[in-house]
Amino acid sequence: MKKLFIVFFSLGMISLQSCEGPAGPAGPPGQDGQDGVALESSAFELVDVDFNDGNDYGIVEEYGFEVLPSDVVLVYILWETDDNEIWRLLPQSVFFEEGVLQYNYDFTDVDVSIFLEGDVNLNTLDQVWTQDQVLRVVVVPATFVDARMDYTDFETVTKMLGLEEDDFIKRH
Repeated sequence: MKKLFIVFFSLGMISLQSCEGPAGPAGPPGQDGQDGVALESSAFELVDVDFNDGNDYGIVEEYGFEVLPSDVVLVYILWETDDNEIWRLLPQSVFFEEGVLQYNYDFTDVDVSIFLEGDVNLNTLDQVWTQDQVLRVVVVPATFVDARMDYTDFETVTKMLGLEEDDFIKRH
C-alpha cells in the first residue's frame, strides 16, 4: 500500500509540474511607450570655467536635453594632465594651511550647479584653483545606477555608458 501511494503521489506531482496557468496581464510599456528603447547617457564638457567673487564662486548650467528625476548626474574635474588626463569625481577637497577648499555640485532634472566651498578664504586662492577649470558632466540613466559601481573611475564610467571622447560636447 505504501508503494502504491508513492507511485500515485509521484505521478500527481509530475502532472502538476506540467500544468500551465493563464497568461498574466501585459507589463507596462517601455520608455515613450515603445518596448526595447535603448537608454543613452548624455554628457558635455565645460571649458574655461572661472570661479570668482562675481559669480559667487559657482556656475549653473542647464543641460539642454531631457534629464529624468530618476537619473543621476556626475561631475568630474580635470585634475591634472601628465601623459593622460586625470579626471576626479566631485566633491573633491584641497587642504591648505589656511583651511579646506572643496569643489562640489548639486543637480536637478533641469540643471547642474558647480561651486566652491570651504573654510578657506576663497578670495585669496591662487588662480590655479579658480580659473580656467575644465569639468565634465555625465548623466547616468537610472537603469545604469548600481551602488557597487566605482563612479570615481572616469574611464570605467564612460566605458559602461558607451561614451567616447566625441560625446563630450564642449561648452564655454
